[in-house]
Amino acid sequence: MWDYSDKVKEHFFSPRNSGAMDDANAVGDVGSINCGDALRLMLKVDPETETIQDARFQTFGCGSAIASSSALTEIIKGMTLDDALKVSNQDIADYLDGLPPEKMHCSVMGREALQAAVANYRGVEWKDDHEEGALICKCFAIDAVLIEETVRANNLSSVEDVIHYTKAGGGCSSCHEGIEEILVKVLAERGETFNPHAVAVSKEDKPGKLNNLQRIKRIEMILDSIRPQLQRDHGDIELVDVDGKTIYVNMIGACAGCQMEAQTLQGIQTRLIEDLGEFVKVVPSRTGSYARAASHV
Repeated sequence: MWDYSDKVKEHFFSPRNSGAMDDANAVGDVGSINCGDALRLMLKVDPETETIQDARFQTFGCGSAIASSSALTEIIKGMTLDDALKVSNQDIADYLDGLPPEKMHCSVMGREALQAAVANYRGVEWKDDHEEGALICKCFAIDAVLIEETVRANNLSSVEDVIHYTKAGGGCSSCHEGIEEILVKVLAERGETFNPHAVAVSKEDKPGKLNNLQRIKRIEMILDSIRPQLQRDHGDIELVDVDGKTIYVNMIGACAGCQMEAQTLQGIQTRLIEDLGEFVKVVPSRTGSYARAASHV
């Protein structure tokens, strides 16, 4: 488990300004449910002074995403739009007395939602899709511009840092070379040399290493927390086998063969990566997997 501050826990268990806003005149949507995190930020802006009179949010994501969204709304209420745009993802993390490095992407998502909402209010086009060739991480749809901006703003220096702050590279890892190229470029601007063996900014908040039994129990507990969402759509999931970094699952009921099965598995994989603090791959079980699982019993 991650080591969360009391303030993060407070904003998770009792989030401020959560829910829809019917009279919002500025709305920013970022993220994707398929990628594991999505945020809608709604603002009520005074048209004469451009002051944010109220702010509310709706978030699909982990506890840090909820806490970061709650903190953001508290920070920006009463600010002008120009002042609000100066709020950084680090300001959000500082307001919460810090976030685990692996959860800093939640504060980055909040900053993006704010930018999107302000653009929406001012009638300026703001979109997080990507120009041809600019997409770096296909798993989480993260482009080079966001990675560069985040590396510069937070003085990042390793691929692991980038994963923690943006999620880019946290899926199949095929984009690590592209991330390294960006790091080489940005670090050169700072007069530094990229070290491919560099560690993340901080490891003090990493969870302790689990033994095999603890790890399997942890995976089962995470799947149990996801199961009610699947059951509402008349589906379910069961753990079949764990082989190193590969987790075999069986999709049940309406989830079996569903057109959204791949997206569902991607979301489950993202959740497992975040909660376990390691890269894993979730694979739908097939006949061979069942036989191999049975041989372990």
